[in-house]
Amino acid sequence: MKIALTNFDKAFENRIRLQIMSVLVANESYDFNSLKDLLEVTDGNLASHLKALEKDEYITVNKSFLGRKPNTRYHASDKGIIAFKKHLEALENLIRQQKG
Repeated sequence: MKIALTNFDKAFENRIRLQIMSVLVANESYDFNSLKDLLEVTDGNLASHLKALEKDEYITVNKSFLGRKPNTRYHASDKGIIAFKKHLEALENLIRQQKG
């Protein structure tokens, strides 16, 4: 049986990017430090994955200050939500095919 991989999105092949999108789709937004703590990754590792998702326009970034401290918040974009849902549907279809 041939498995159709057409709706799988390479952006979500990485575990950390998949986790980031899961968090951002489930929440209105998340800040950098909270994501880092939740996912238990280093600053550099998280930053590189966020940059990749931002480049694909799957997330948006909002930089502001809380008092004197910089705060960077991330949001799933409409494009990112659609791509993520298509990816999840493709995974579900793959699982269904294997149960056959």
